Amino acid sequence: MHSASIAAPGTDRYSRQVLFAPIGEAGQQRLAAATVALVGCGATGAAAAALLARAGVGTLILIDRDFVEESNLQRQVLFDEADAAAATPKAEAARRQIARFNSDVKVHAHVADLVPDNIHDLLADAHLILDATDNFETRYLINDYAVQQARPWIYAAAVGAYAATMNILPGETACLACLFPKPPSGPVETCDTAGILNTAVNLAAAIQVTEAIKYLTGARDAMRRTLLSWDLWQNERSEISAAAPRPGCEVCQSRDFAHLRGEGRPHITLCGRNSVQIHEHHRPVDLAAAAERLRPHGEVRQNGLLLQFRRGPHTLTLFADGRALIQGTTDIALARTLYARFVGN
Repeated sequence: MHSASIAAPGTDRYSRQVLFAPIGEAGQQRLAAATVALVGCGATGAAAAALLARAGVGTLILIDRDFVEESNLQRQVLFDEADAAAATPKAEAARRQIARFNSDVKVHAHVADLVPDNIHDLLADAHLILDATDNFETRYLINDYAVQQARPWIYAAAVGAYAATMNILPGETACLACLFPKPPSGPVETCDTAGILNTAVNLAAAIQVTEAIKYLTGARDAMRRTLLSWDLWQNERSEISAAAPRPGCEVCQSRDFAHLRGEGRPHITLCGRNSVQIHEHHRPVDLAAAAERLRPHGEVRQNGLLLQFRRGPHTLTLFADGRALIQGTTDIALARTLYARFVGN
């Protein structure tokens, strides 16, 4: 763990937290020395990052592939109207906001999609990984990595009025694949189809971060060993035991890391809100040159971290690593055509 520069636990900033006996001064010092990675800086991720930073976790690694839009502001607590107007990447917007209320916390922001090719580099320094993603593909990738590296992670999800979370302690508890050997089949509800209550998001983040603080302060025995779910609207709560690995689990028992190997991983994916994501990693793009090339063909705006090109009903958001979001269609063939036409093959 790095030598943290964060304020000493006896100062006013953390005094009320230090008074909580299970944390105390020793626990606060452990938080200051910890590094936590958050995969996703949307609704759950933004809330979790804010709570961790205010609690005095010394270093945060923020990973997110998306940018801020006006519809995010209903629930994504680290962003404001200026971020939406500028289409600021969420990881960078979160880093800037955290610096305003706790400048002692070190924040490493990565505008990236977590994939097999970069997961080892991005998560290498994390003592704990928090899931704040919006898809099972990435969650299974995190699970493979965490089990392989014996690194703890905490699953969290929220949609509609529903919130769920589970602690995964490799070698001790069930992993994600123990409870869900295969991803959900058929249509899956998302924030874009079922909506979401900001209270459900904050409940999921609050429980997730509390469990994270338990782990980081050495209170491992106090961590929950169940998959916990709440439906805030129907006032229903359920728990499924995750206390032990499932015999024969392909991941944590057989150690078959298919997602980490990238097997079957698509290069083009639907990603909600009437859009398609095209993955072109390791294919850097000169955004300034691309902007000059595209201006004669449509509306272009750029903020140094991404470029947005609007032509007719479609908006192409291009990132420096070659990744793109094509909004205005769910037709993968059309998205591929637009990408090839305006970015290149």
